[in-house]
Amino acid sequence: MYKTPCRRLSGFVGVHVKQKLLQNAPQSNQTFSCLIQLHRRDPSTWLTYQHLNFLKRLYVTKKGSELHQRAIPKQSHIMNTVDEKDDSLETEVERISAINPLMPDSVSQPDFVAAKLQPKLSTPQPAMEKKTLPERTVSQAEASSAEPPHIYVETEEVRQARLDRQWKQLKLDLSELPDIYSRLSKIKLTALVVITAAAGFSMAPVPFDPINFVVSSLGTGLASCAANTINQYFEVPFDSNMNRTKNRPLVRGQISPLHAVSFALACGVPGVALLTLAVNPLTGFLGALNIFLYTCCYTPLKRLSITNTWIGALVGAIPPVMGWTAATGCVDPGALLLGGFLYSWQFPHFNALSWNLREDYSRGGYRMMSVTHPSMCKRVALRHSLALIGLSTMAPVLDVTTWTFPVISLPINLYISYLAFRFYQKGDRNSARKLFFCSLWHLPMLLLLALTCKKYNRGGEDSGPAPLTVPAN
Repeated sequence: MYKTPCRRLSGFVGVHVKQKLLQNAPQSNQTFSCLIQLHRRDPSTWLTYQHLNFLKRLYVTKKGSELHQRAIPKQSHIMNTVDEKDDSLETEVERISAINPLMPDSVSQPDFVAAKLQPKLSTPQPAMEKKTLPERTVSQAEASSAEPPHIYVETEEVRQARLDRQWKQLKLDLSELPDIYSRLSKIKLTALVVITAAAGFSMAPVPFDPINFVVSSLGTGLASCAANTINQYFEVPFDSNMNRTKNRPLVRGQISPLHAVSFALACGVPGVALLTLAVNPLTGFLGALNIFLYTCCYTPLKRLSITNTWIGALVGAIPPVMGWTAATGCVDPGALLLGGFLYSWQFPHFNALSWNLREDYSRGGYRMMSVTHPSMCKRVALRHSLALIGLSTMAPVLDVTTWTFPVISLPINLYISYLAFRFYQKGDRNSARKLFFCSLWHLPMLLLLALTCKKYNRGGEDSGPAPLTVPAN
């Protein structure tokens, strides 16, 4: 019934739309051509491999009073008005004529004679000027063609100084790789992490397994190397502003960022796999968690908030817990106690260290307690130094050590607390330096005293040491 009118209506609409498209087609084509031409003029908007490359060198931009990381933008090509291949242009070299020495007659003349002759010489006749102008130009041209051009010759010392101020690519020497890898992984810090993990393994109330001890120590060391390498990779532009870290391998360009990340993967993946498969999954999980906390939480928080110090203390407290779980396979109160020792020890250690490096941390853009909250820095160091005395008293309560440990560890705990109190009162470089150097020997001494007073049996039935050999069946 409505078939024929509907066909007519649709045909009428189709013809009308077609006419509109034909009218707007040239304008749309011109707009599309302009967009294509605009896109070609701005190559920085092109999607290239540089936008997909994750391992890009990071640089610093300053917004207000904070430093931010950004990738260097791709430089757009600048069109030169002069073609480089055009050989028709010649470079004009200006030749400076030599200065004639003074004649002896002019030197011997007195001042009043020179004053009389000056007006005459300074106002020559126009007719004479017209006649002598061609002669002067010819003589100057002959003199300039005969004299050598005055070209600045750069000496070897000046050239070497100029090249030293420029960025240059350094060649990688294979003989330097062990030293580069050791500095990239912060070998001293990694050794401290392995020692604390070994202390946690040795303090566990189980028979000592040497093979498990070596495997867990190796995996913990590899995980620490990976975390320290990734930390240096992210902090390259900020380390370059600090005197303490400006000679690191990535800052100096001794190793490429891709090489550094490859080294981190070569250490982190086998380390976590070794802890998970050869030791137990709990220790492997703690190792992976420690890498994540150090690289993804502690490292970015250093430029955002002072809470990075507490996150860093938590990272340092995990290795002795890893050693305990590697020996027992579970997290006991003794493992948490050892972690508490490391957690509290790091505040007087790091706060005293950062106090004398406040200028460096401020220059690098790091928000540390010593920079933004100096009074809190001293107060927290004193508080956690006193906490070490309480933790030492809790060790025999939790059946980790005998009651001899809090007694023999009291002198060293009181001494570091005294230095922390002096640091809290004075707040100068000398007191901070003394507290820092005391913390260097305090932790090994405290762990050694705890190991000598270790309680081998929780029930207290046998206080003697457990045999190291496995009994025969």
